Amino acid sequence: MQRFSALSLFRQGLSGHRGWRAQWRSPEPKAAYDALIIGAGGHGLGTAYYLAREHGMRNIAVLDRGWLGGGNTGRNTTIIRSNYLFDESAALYDHAVKLWEGLSQTLNYNVMFSPRGVLMLAHTVHDVQVFQRHIHANRLNGVDNEWLSAEEAKAYCPPIEIGRHLRYPVIGAALQRRGGTARHDAVAWGFARAADAMGVDIIENCAVTAIHRDAAGAVTGVETTRGTIRAPKVGVVAAGHTSVVMAMAGLRMPLESYPLQALVSEPVKPVFPCVVMSNTIHAYISQSDKGELVIGAGTDAYTSYSQRGGLHISSHTLEAICELFPMFRRMRMLRNWGGIVDVTPDRSPIIAKTSVPGLYVNSGWGTGGFKATPGSAHVFAWTMAKDEPHRINAPFTIERFRDGLLIDEAAAAAVAH
Repeated sequence: MQRFSALSLFRQGLSGHRGWRAQWRSPEPKAAYDALIIGAGGHGLGTAYYLAREHGMRNIAVLDRGWLGGGNTGRNTTIIRSNYLFDESAALYDHAVKLWEGLSQTLNYNVMFSPRGVLMLAHTVHDVQVFQRHIHANRLNGVDNEWLSAEEAKAYCPPIEIGRHLRYPVIGAALQRRGGTARHDAVAWGFARAADAMGVDIIENCAVTAIHRDAAGAVTGVETTRGTIRAPKVGVVAAGHTSVVMAMAGLRMPLESYPLQALVSEPVKPVFPCVVMSNTIHAYISQSDKGELVIGAGTDAYTSYSQRGGLHISSHTLEAICELFPMFRRMRMLRNWGGIVDVTPDRSPIIAKTSVPGLYVNSGWGTGGFKATPGSAHVFAWTMAKDEPHRINAPFTIERFRDGLLIDEAAAAAVAH
């Protein structure tokens, strides 16, 4: 792998930057691998990276029906936080935050992690009670979270309007200072580059059409649009299309897929210092390094595999933004888009081995997948390599829906879904 540093940048500058190599290869698929990952998003690429780095599995391929990072990894609002309510969730998401903090150094690639703080606004007495419960629960788990008054929230993020004339006045906020954002594309590219350097094959435009099993029911490989590929282990990390892929192995997943919309404004100079989220009127917003205001909406009310959404959803979100931040009312929206999120009944993910020997699944992240990327990939790689869960993802089984051991994070998700 070509190392990035100030010195290498200087040397390449002297030669007109003509000496940079491709960041990863574009190989033809081999006939067989030790493991396959279906889905070349952040979670899938990260899983391959940790399988190679920590478990010595170098004969791995990551398959994607489109292009690397072209799914939800490239379609999200890049928010990172770990202020979830239940012990199991706090452990998983804070594991991810700790990995985020050193990820650029680990990958030798700037993922642009920015711990600028995540501010969650309270508008009602119920909001106050819920957020203060979260704060106490987080502190018991060693996760930072603190309560701010409305005035303290405005001092932390001056654009917020806290006047009592608002339909839903701001009466306080919960702040996680270690939360923030990262650059979604850079995360996918960084994991891809590092995994490729250890021999992992990343095969784009290679759709999986069938999962093969032997007479005993164990996985033997997959059929793709580029031929048959054999492997004794297959990990499915296909986000909104997980149900479709798992059905190829005869498994029905407890998932529903919904469109989720986001949009960005025209770029402006730095004006917004943190991430702000509001559950009650539903809006969340941050500012990208390019100057765009990045705005997230809630899920649409219908299940769909469309990467679009209803106009009324984004309109409602912009109304909320304009109410909370009147200074943005004259700004123009640059573009909007949609992704497909897979949602479980308890709004928590599934990271587990399945009843099919050799088949593993990482799914059900709903609207919170990006923030968990390195932590999810790390524990899923452990699960695939050792054929048993890591202690962090042990509670996130498929069987919890049968046994009633739910991890109900619908409120902590901070998104209407």
